[in-house]
Amino acid sequence: MSGADIWAVVPAAGRGTRFGGDTPKQYLQVDGQPLLAYALDALLAHPRVAGATVALAAVDASWPGWSERQGKPVLCCTGGGERADSVLAALRVLPQVAGADSLVLVHDAARPNLAHDDLDRLISVAEAGSDGAILAAPVRDTLKRADDAGRIVSTEPRERLWRALTPQAFRRKPLIDALQRARDDGVSVTDEAMAMERQGRHPRLVEGREDNFKVTTPADLERFRFILSQRHAGFAQNP
Repeated sequence: MSGADIWAVVPAAGRGTRFGGDTPKQYLQVDGQPLLAYALDALLAHPRVAGATVALAAVDASWPGWSERQGKPVLCCTGGGERADSVLAALRVLPQVAGADSLVLVHDAARPNLAHDDLDRLISVAEAGSDGAILAAPVRDTLKRADDAGRIVSTEPRERLWRALTPQAFRRKPLIDALQRARDDGVSVTDEAMAMERQGRHPRLVEGREDNFKVTTPADLERFRFILSQRHAGFAQNP
């Protein structure tokens, strides 16, 4: 399906309660733009991505009302209480051009530092098979298992363990079916790959950059702010 339109889905209905404050983290401002803008622009800047659908909370006073970014359409729909509900809602309102076998990229609204090269490789691997693919990073730290009192019980082997990142890339119809099956079974899936795994699928892992992080804490926000300042400084020195 090389050359076919690819659509992006961005679940943005969450409140980001772990971050704290009244503003959902996808709307936190960096250099005059919300994190959601950086996430969308990174996706839409890719020539293979035709547009994006954003799943929003039922009442979202912060949504800027975008209908277009990077010269490409931005649609929106009402999401749900869980990430999977929002992704499912967005998948179902994609334009007709996104057929059952079309590749869809699901990306976190508060993951603003996606690299073009990572997206290139993810699309290439996902299109080569039928089970999809996700960006991920190998676990490099030593892992400790704790008891209820916060004491170390054991050291866990880290070989073959990966941290799941986004985007995650799957064909539209199989992903809809997998998410709906998980909902019907009363299973809360934490990412799209988990839903596909429950269907007997084996998505490929595509190693992505470590700085493709999700903003979860104030320190993460400052990290992204620093990355942008360094990027702007580089442009200033190399016009």
